[in-house]
Amino acid sequence: MTPQRDARRWAVLAILSGSLLLIAMDTTILNVAFPSLVADLRPSSVQQLWIIDVYALVLSGLLVTAGALGDRWGRKRLLLIGFGVFALASLLAVFATAPWQVIAARALLGAGGAAIMPATLSILRHVFTDARERALAYAVWSAVFGGGMALGPVVGGLLVEHDGWHSAFLVNIPVALVIIALGAWILPESRQPREGRWDWWGVGQSVLGMLALAGGIKQLGKGGPADPVAWALLVVAAVTLTVFVRRQLRLEHPLLQIRLFASRPFAIAAASIFLGMIALGSALFLITQWFQYGQGYTPLEAGVHLLPAPLGLVLTSLVTPALMHRLPIRHVMGGGLLMMTAGLALPWLLQLSGPLGYGDIAVALAVLGCGVGIATTAASVTLMAATPAKDVSGAAAVEETCYELGAAMGVAILGSVATALYRVNLPDLGLTDDTSAAAGDSIGEAARVAHELAGPAGKALLSGAADAFTSGMTPTFLMAAALPLAAAALTWAKIPKGLRPTEDAH
Repeated sequence: MTPQRDARRWAVLAILSGSLLLIAMDTTILNVAFPSLVADLRPSSVQQLWIIDVYALVLSGLLVTAGALGDRWGRKRLLLIGFGVFALASLLAVFATAPWQVIAARALLGAGGAAIMPATLSILRHVFTDARERALAYAVWSAVFGGGMALGPVVGGLLVEHDGWHSAFLVNIPVALVIIALGAWILPESRQPREGRWDWWGVGQSVLGMLALAGGIKQLGKGGPADPVAWALLVVAAVTLTVFVRRQLRLEHPLLQIRLFASRPFAIAAASIFLGMIALGSALFLITQWFQYGQGYTPLEAGVHLLPAPLGLVLTSLVTPALMHRLPIRHVMGGGLLMMTAGLALPWLLQLSGPLGYGDIAVALAVLGCGVGIATTAASVTLMAATPAKDVSGAAAVEETCYELGAAMGVAILGSVATALYRVNLPDLGLTDDTSAAAGDSIGEAARVAHELAGPAGKALLSGAADAFTSGMTPTFLMAAALPLAAAALTWAKIPKGLRPTEDAH
């Protein structure tokens, strides 16, 4: 490494952290902007799910391809191209006047994000050669990504409160342009030359397989286990991804080095991130709705009331490297996952003794955030330490797929479970069939109907819907708690006892 690059490594970390913060916030920033968007554009329930999910799903589907492209074209170049796409997509969303236009813009945002994210970790690995400094850089990366996901609703609430839902997209444009300017000046170029032809078949298989998997699970959550479309998509995903994996194992120069999963620390770390993000994604989505519909908070108030989670996450992410130098990784990661489990189970336990208040949720959010910060930082350091330098882009793609797809799956699967429980708990308020069906579609629709009804009938509907949503939310959190608990069991059972973060476990 040249002295100049070494001297700029912290500036590089700052630019990459700003890049990642923007991408992470866009995963959740619409959670609080969503009610005003729904009121303005009136999307159907299916369109609502796609508006929330399509960003992370497209991003997840393209990460493997983007990581390989960065190795060939240059990671800095791909990152700057990605931010150009990101700015353009944000501009399109600002001028959207129909739900399909927002969905298309969010999909394009996902494509831009896919070009950006693998480059961030790959450039960090290239710039930070000292193992201890690299562990700290990865901890900052994890703190920024997880904190960005949790801070998205706060920033979104502040913007939406004053300027409407369009501002959640408008904020991306100046930030992207600043990062392009600074990145072109400061970021070093790096690449990992690959021999052989570009694997177009692998690209098609990975994208089709991931999108079919995500779409199948979404459809299963919406239509139930008897839905033939859901099972058709899941079969397509299983066949396509199986063919992709088998083909990559045979190739001399694969698009994704599947054999990375033969490393036990790598596989367990990836699984821990994925399962943890399913739980966190669903929790943030449901709590944000509960704040606005169940507690009557404005978008800004909802975002501010979420702060215990990102504050806990950022704080513990930054102290986790010190813990990993004193304790085995398995204890640090497993302890963080158990904290996540406790944070998710708390609302259900506290509800047993009486109605939930904000104090109960704030404690749960703080415990959840601290657990996420410890677990994901330890998992990120472990995953990258287990990866040879030549495969870092593929490892970054795997890690970020676990983050993004996990968060999207949490909304799709557990969000659908919560909606089903909401419908079961919604009382019969003597409404007409059409009005009752609309109120049962989602709590957002119930709030809209209640606003149109006004008077005592509207208040009764909103109160009943809020109670039904709370009754469905807490058991869903308890189901979510099983995921980090399972990951903790795997961590203690499978990760070597003496593994330390300064060791390259490959």
